Amino acid sequence: MATTLIRNAAHLYTLDDAETAYTDASLFARDGVIEAIGPAATLPRQADRVVDASNCIVFPGLVNTHHHFFQTLTRAVPGTQDVELFDWLVALYPIWSRLTPAAYRSSVAIASAELLLSGCTTASDHTYLWPNGCRIDDAVEVAREIGIRFHASRGAMSVGQAHGGLPPDNCVEEEMAIIKDTQRAIETYHDAKRFAMTRVVVAPCSPFSVSADLMRESIALARSYGVHAHTHLAETIDEENYCIEKFGCRPVELAEQLGWLGDDVWHAHMVHPSTKEVGVLGASHTGVAHCPSSNMRLGSGISPIRALVDAGARVGLGVDGSASNDSSHLLDEVRHAMLLQRVGGGAKAITARDVLRLGTRGGASVLGRDDVGYLAPGMAADLAGVRMDSLAMSGGAVHDPLAALVFCRPGNVDFTVVDGVPVVEHGAFTAFDVERAIAEHNVFARELVSG
Repeated sequence: MATTLIRNAAHLYTLDDAETAYTDASLFARDGVIEAIGPAATLPRQADRVVDASNCIVFPGLVNTHHHFFQTLTRAVPGTQDVELFDWLVALYPIWSRLTPAAYRSSVAIASAELLLSGCTTASDHTYLWPNGCRIDDAVEVAREIGIRFHASRGAMSVGQAHGGLPPDNCVEEEMAIIKDTQRAIETYHDAKRFAMTRVVVAPCSPFSVSADLMRESIALARSYGVHAHTHLAETIDEENYCIEKFGCRPVELAEQLGWLGDDVWHAHMVHPSTKEVGVLGASHTGVAHCPSSNMRLGSGISPIRALVDAGARVGLGVDGSASNDSSHLLDEVRHAMLLQRVGGGAKAITARDVLRLGTRGGASVLGRDDVGYLAPGMAADLAGVRMDSLAMSGGAVHDPLAALVFCRPGNVDFTVVDGVPVVEHGAFTAFDVERAIAEHNVFARELVSG
């Protein structure tokens, strides 16, 4: 059983219930599980793996609750830069329909690498179209190779333009085939045990791309296997109008009718719930993935996350698709979550510590995990460290190191440890050729967009 030592951290923040913090601290783990945290002088000095955390701020690994890895291939595409969600999707669907398994694998590697460099250790991906032989298997295999803790969503679209949906007909699947392959993915890859590195999520895409029947069948399938379910909901006013026109109700009301509320469900965005719907989401402990950068980029609005948290909803953060954010940097998303709430609610709307908890413990709760999100004996050895002596942190970390992580935007982390394994050290990957991955990714991106 391999041991891991994070040694001599300048500051170590556990984000546990007591907000325990240490200076000059170490963390010792065995077989990917934390055994001890405390003053460096009281912990072992050696282990099979040793990470020097001197002059670093150490914190729990961030948890990403919403992403579309394949969209790293279509960032900043002309024609999509200055439009809102529906027009953005209409412009990109034809490009995405050309996705190949090799391009998809490349996108998973790039997205995972970006996340790991931002201090993210657990990530959920929502891929909802599977053209030209792409499969969820591709994503699982690449995530395992790079070493990120991964929730793979078997997404789907089934209602094309011919039947009143938004996506082109060549981007949708038959519903029976969707259910069959989702069941296969669960049975092949889902690991329900604590400290699992791979879990599977049932994830029909959105009210404007799947049928009510598929939503009902999907939630029934998820609950029969005890896995979580995910979709987009209440992202834009256009979606709200679509639901009222097609279904005769608002998006959250539709979700309630279809059985898509509860502690095994989470919805991406949730920008436009009514006050009553915030109460419904809170009372049912439904999860929400807040994606501030994407909501700003597409002009979708400001999600009422303070009200959602206060009502009892489980709220985490997500970077969303890298074509509606153009980045996969989750620590930056933490910062944007704080700033955007203050735009809508003033300087006291939310604190740096509040949003860090959303990015760690909140995300773990959204994904249904009790083994990540904070640092304590018996928890996963998933953590990251940022240097205090960087240019970005200068003049900030000396005053309040934890707050400086949010206010000062430190850039990439110095190290990231997942399951006790240092995946990033000294700002570089330990076993991943990122330069080669970037070169391959750019070739695929050009080919995909040029057709």
